[in-house]
Amino acid sequence: MTIVETAPPAADSVAGNPYAPDPEIEAIRQSVRALCAGYPGEYWRAKDRERAYPTEFVRALTEAGFLAVLIPEEYGGSGLGLRAACAILEEIHKSGGNGAACHAQMYIMGTILRHGSEAQKTRWLPGIASGDLRLQAFGVTEPGSGTDTLSLRTVAEKKGNDRYIVNGQKVWTSRAEHSDLMLLLARTTPKEAVKKRTEGLSVFVVDMREARGKGLTIRPIRTMINHATTEVFFDDLEVPAENLIGAEGQGFRYILDGMNAERVLIGAECIGDARWFIGKARDYAAERNVFGRPIGRNQGIQFPIAKAYAATEAADLMVQKAASLFDAGEKPGAEANMAKMLAADAAWEAADMCMQAHGGFAFAEEYDIERKFRETRLYRTAPISTNLILSYIAEHVLGLPRSF
Repeated sequence: MTIVETAPPAADSVAGNPYAPDPEIEAIRQSVRALCAGYPGEYWRAKDRERAYPTEFVRALTEAGFLAVLIPEEYGGSGLGLRAACAILEEIHKSGGNGAACHAQMYIMGTILRHGSEAQKTRWLPGIASGDLRLQAFGVTEPGSGTDTLSLRTVAEKKGNDRYIVNGQKVWTSRAEHSDLMLLLARTTPKEAVKKRTEGLSVFVVDMREARGKGLTIRPIRTMINHATTEVFFDDLEVPAENLIGAEGQGFRYILDGMNAERVLIGAECIGDARWFIGKARDYAAERNVFGRPIGRNQGIQFPIAKAYAATEAADLMVQKAASLFDAGEKPGAEANMAKMLAADAAWEAADMCMQAHGGFAFAEEYDIERKFRETRLYRTAPISTNLILSYIAEHVLGLPRSF
């Protein structure tokens, strides 16, 4: 059985206390809350109703430097860790907003930062930090393979020494219509020709500004939530060889770091959602009078709120542990997956509790509950489903036989 090591204390520990508040992160939280106050429920309801991208909100986050928090200072960012990024996204969701419009930039650019050449970092990171470039699209999932990433069929064939020709299709590529660059995972060596299943895949940066209409087609997918998701088609798309990240054939290994960060950041968003639902239910239970008394006096209302609170606080500990491991340079695959699963479950429990506490009013648009209810449900399915996380834990942590 695989032994999982205990995480080291968080970087913000004070006098041996790993849970002591970090003044820098607390200041970031306050700044994010102040920014989000300018984008109340009315703003998000309108965007949801119209299925519109929150351009103004994303611009404000960019100008405040929040989307460049993980980019080193020499490239125009803040040079902070994943814990700071988690705080930003948690506060956005706790305020009633939605960070899905821009969270990808935080974890996608990590592939360039950790595995790109100095020339590539200099070329792209300053523009991403300033907002002149948007790196929001992650082309991995395909209609025929889903989360079986190693079975993807999009092919990048090298032509000469200066370019690759890409053919294939991606699906659930969110924000492709609102991004300048895409991080693309494609097969450069046939599956049957590699020694290891994880080899033969390569990562490219696709400049979609140049590619649209020249081999790149983007089609929106309308869903139950305003997630700006699309399917993307590649038809003899030329990608310069200089846009290959790292060594050819090692792309799957490169994106794993990004996937760990993605799971932790999604977990932080779920914690924010859960705390929004809990606060909403608590306030309503204290104010709503039925039969001459607040409904919050009834244990049938109290206990579900308390239970959701306990589940949320427990899940947050795993999110913080995973983020601290990541910032320490570890590869927290198990912790990142557990953080995402536990936080998504806690958010869903809180969402259902909030719906029940509000009764019929929960279905009214003006309360924002039905919108947040739909939004938070996504994360029990994406970017990786609860069942796949359980399978991962069973095999890679507990040492049980592979289930498929």
